[in-house]
Amino acid sequence: MLKTVAAVLIEGVAPFEFGTLCEVFGIDRREDGVPPVEFRVCGERPGLPLRTSVGAQFIPELGLDALAGADLVAVPAAYIRDEYPPAVLEALRAAAARGSTLLSVCSGAFILGAAGVLDGRRCTTHWRHAEEFAARFPEALLDPDVLFVDDGDVITSAGTAAGIDACLHLVRREQGAAPAAAIARRMVVPPQREGGQRQYVELPIPECTGDSLSPVLTWMLDNIAVEHTVSALARRAKLSERTFARRFVAETGTTPHRWLSMQRVLLARQLLEETTLGIDEVAERSGFGSAALLRHHFHRVVGVAPKDYRRTFAQSPARAG
Repeated sequence: MLKTVAAVLIEGVAPFEFGTLCEVFGIDRREDGVPPVEFRVCGERPGLPLRTSVGAQFIPELGLDALAGADLVAVPAAYIRDEYPPAVLEALRAAAARGSTLLSVCSGAFILGAAGVLDGRRCTTHWRHAEEFAARFPEALLDPDVLFVDDGDVITSAGTAAGIDACLHLVRREQGAAPAAAIARRMVVPPQREGGQRQYVELPIPECTGDSLSPVLTWMLDNIAVEHTVSALARRAKLSERTFARRFVAETGTTPHRWLSMQRVLLARQLLEETTLGIDEVAERSGFGSAALLRHHFHRVVGVAPKDYRRTFAQSPARAG
């Protein structure tokens, strides 16, 4: 459970990446059913301003001693340099030794790498810096192609907005799907962007970036257990089949069939976590129709069988089935 999050700022911190941490962990969202989190903003020199990457300044309220007792120590991106503040690196090593989970956003992975906490660990960073990162930290197990990597007590994310995905994933892992979805709704972002890298490493399938198909997408989700043909969806969108298919790919990054299959897998994951429905009922409600079809699609996306996933993530004991 996440009760205390400490964000560590250094000179040249990136405002967006720090803002991501603030949005996910620093805002009181108890009215939306999100458990409260104590959010600490820490720096080597508390009370003194730090320049950001865009010319503004941040003033950390607390010193590095405030990392003590934090469940999560988060490191936002900062401009990459040859050397990082020794006191910050030592504080990160101490936090790791105490058992805190460490999270980096974008080039914040360089700070974790300089602290030595990524040696022998799976990790990622912004694709643009992947070659430099691999050269500087050859002991780290870098995967430059993923959105983020969850390696247990170390989570690293790729560039910029991927930090949102990593943070929401962590909320989901520690607090459940409902709080993660509530935060995502308030941020107006998808609660998950899935892909083919199994259970803990996720790749993006872009969500809708335009408004023209939003009513159709919403209708598909509201009727997720119904079979949908391209021709029927095109009629609902008042477009030709060819135009609809082309626009769907342009706005979502994938085909109608694959998009719907992914949404069904996401719903199945939620049902497996939050309900005691049997596998057959989960398959029916999520639109797969049969347990066999659910198992096929679920394993392809998540990398484990539905029963195995439930055994790990269920919030309450499930009925057999």
